[in-house]
Amino acid sequence: MATSESGDGSHNPAFDPDLDTPANPDHEFAEFGAGCFWSVELAFQRVVGVVKTEVGYSQGHTPDPTYKLVCTGSTNHVEVVRVQFDPKVCPYGNLLDLFWSRHDPTTLNRQRGDVGVQYRSGIYYYNETQAHLAQESKEAEQLKQKNKIVTEILPAKRFYRAEEYHQQYLEKGGGQGNSQSAEKGCTDPIRCYG
Repeated sequence: MATSESGDGSHNPAFDPDLDTPANPDHEFAEFGAGCFWSVELAFQRVVGVVKTEVGYSQGHTPDPTYKLVCTGSTNHVEVVRVQFDPKVCPYGNLLDLFWSRHDPTTLNRQRGDVGVQYRSGIYYYNETQAHLAQESKEAEQLKQKNKIVTEILPAKRFYRAEEYHQQYLEKGGGQGNSQSAEKGCTDPIRCYG
C-alpha cells in the first residue's frame, strides 16, 4: 500500500491527493487514463459541459516527472486527462461513457501500439460519489466485454501538468500540423498523432 512516506521516512508529495479545485465552485474535476493522452483529451474537449482539459501525469512515485522520464516506465505514472466539467450540464456518467468508448480496458499497460505502464487504464476519482459511479460503470462495461477489464479505480493523486506542447496537442495540429476540431459536439474521427 503506497503511503506518502518514501523509503527513508521523508514525505513524498507524489502520493498526496490532488487537492487542486476548479475555479468555479459549481464545477468538478474528473481524471482518466486511457492510453496516449493526446486523443483522449481531444475527445473530452468536444463534450458539452466540459469547461477545461489538461493532460499530465499521476499515480507515480516521482515528484515533478517529465514526459521523457515517464516514458521510461520507471516512475509508475500514468498519462492522464484531467477534465473540469459542469455536472449540471454534463453528468459524471457521460464522462464515464466516453472513457469506456475511447480505449480497450482489457489490455494491461497497453493501448494498440502504445505499450508501457503510462498507458494503463484508470479512473481516478475526486469524491465518493465518483468512486461509486465509476465502480458501477465498470461492472456494467464488464458485461459487454468478453475479456476481463483491468481498469484501476483509485483516488486522484497529485496531478503533474505535462509540458505545454502536450496541452491540446491535436487541436493545435499534432506532429504534422493538421489541426483537429475541439468544437463541442464534433464527431470527426480523431487521428491519434495529428
